[in-house]
Amino acid sequence: MKSSLKNDLGLLILRIAGGGMIMTHGIPKLSRLFGEGEIEFGDPIGIGPGPSLFLVAFAEVVCALLVIIGLKSRWAAIPLVIAMLVAALIAHGADPFGRKELPLLYAAVFLAIFLLGPGKFSIDRK
Repeated sequence: MKSSLKNDLGLLILRIAGGGMIMTHGIPKLSRLFGEGEIEFGDPIGIGPGPSLFLVAFAEVVCALLVIIGLKSRWAAIPLVIAMLVAALIAHGADPFGRKELPLLYAAVFLAIFLLGPGKFSIDRK
């Protein structure tokens, strides 16, 4: 198998796995956003629980979907990296490393997608 084909398959796997797994965290947040009652969510950057929940749900659902299909993947990866760094370093800043590990791993995945691009198997490349 040629090296460029391996790289493109690797990027496809990274996009689908990272985007798909982060969506499992985002869909429940989306449900909470449109549920009834007062929004209970952290406010790690001081903009309020509602806007914070909206921004994270947008990143974890809409941006993740864009990353999966490879449409504007580099742009879509930016909110995901920011959301994961805020989660790891601010929301869980005082927590043990085990609590920060998953958002840091997601941040690394989406940073790699931002740096490398979506690869050949993406809408961006069509």
